[in-house]
Parts: sequence; structure tokens; C-alpha cells
Amino acid sequence: MSNLCVAHRGFSSTAPENTMAAFRLAMEQPYVTWIELDVQLSRDGVPVVIHDFSFNRTTNGEGLVRETNWSDIQKLDAGSWKSKEYTGERVPALSEVLDSCKGKVRLNIELKTQGDMYPGLPAAVIEEVRKRNMQDEVVFTSFEPAALAEAKKLAPEITTGLIIDARPGDLLARLRQLGCGFLSIGYTNVDKSLMREMKNDGIQVMAWTVDDKTIMKRLAAIDPELMLCTNRPDAWHQALQKSSNQV
Repeated sequence: MSNLCVAHRGFSSTAPENTMAAFRLAMEQPYVTWIELDVQLSRDGVPVVIHDFSFNRTTNGEGLVRETNWSDIQKLDAGSWKSKEYTGERVPALSEVLDSCKGKVRLNIELKTQGDMYPGLPAAVIEEVRKRNMQDEVVFTSFEPAALAEAKKLAPEITTGLIIDARPGDLLARLRQLGCGFLSIGYTNVDKSLMREMKNDGIQVMAWTVDDKTIMKRLAAIDPELMLCTNRPDAWHQALQKSSNQV
């Protein structure tokens, strides 16, 4: 089992998702080679790392990310909902995450948007990545094809990838049309024929989100180049060790 381990929103089974605590914990594990995270824009245009469009679930605040200024976002507690140990964790700016991860781990940055909710999101994220010359250390992914098209137009040198939890017959055609070199797909849609089709076209595939060790091993057996995205990097490591012991 040699499949790359992607920490979903950081080491999010233990630390609060999409916080520096979760990213630091993931980076402390030598077997974590990628981190997946979500980016939106504050009201005043700062790229911030958070999954939901509102603050309600993962912070002590309320309201929409896009209607809140960065100065107010910085005051929110994004850790105590997970456990008292993480009280005071903040919603990080993308800039802070990039500075911490540069040269240590690669990043799957999801452009978290729907329709024209964040017309300036791709440009803002690209600016932060280019400032640090990290174009080869990231991929941009999204459920929203328009965001991917805009990102590819503005930064053709950065790999982009469609996120999907289905397997339509025209999937490869969609990826080609968008210029994607990456596919982020719900793990139940993965089989040998998908991997063969994507690899033949030079497209890297990541399966999400897998926390069960038995399923991890089953997916790993399909193809060693399939990336495995998990909330539980520790489970990935246990599955790896078990596989090694069986050899």
C-alpha cells in the first residue's frame, strides 16, 4: 500500500477542521504528503480557510463568510466546538496556511463557491500562491466548473481538478474541456476502469473521504497511484502497517 495520504481539512478527526491546529498535526505525521482545505472570501476580499458558507457549525459566530470582514472573522473561536483543548483556535487566512506549509506538504485548495457567489475567489487565491512561488505545490479543485475555468484562464501553470461524487459518461470530456489534470471523486465511484481511463489521459485521481481501514485497503488494491483523502491519517497509517505485515 503506497497510496498518497491526503489529510482532509487537516487532521480533522482529532483537531478542529481547517484550523492551524489541524494542519500542524497533519504535518507532524511523516506519512501525510498532502492536505486538503477549503477557501472562501471575507467581505473585504481576504481568502479565508473555512468549509461552510456560514460560521454557525465550526465557530462561535453566526452569519455568512462573504458578509463578514476579516477583522471580525479573526475574533471568532473555531476550536471549542471540537473540544476544550482547542478553545481559541481561529479561522486562518490562506496566507498563514501557505506560509506554514510551503516546502513541507502539498495542498489541495478547494475553491469553495457556488455560481457567482465569489467572482474574485480564483484571482485572490492565485495571488497568494504566486506571492510565495508555490504554483508547483498546490492544486485548485472545485465543484463549480466556472471557478476552475477562471483559475485556469488566470493561472494556466497551476493544476486544476473537478470535484464530483458521480461518474457521468462524459466525465473525461468535461475534464478535458476544463483543462483539468486532477480529479477529486467520491470513493464509491472508483474502480479499475476509471483509473485506467484517467491515467491514460494523464489525470491524477483522489478518492474522498475514506476513514475506514478496510475500504482504504480495498481502494489501494485498485491502483497504487490513487490518492486517498481521509479525516483520519492515523487510520491510513494503520492500514499501511497492516498491509506491510501481511507481505
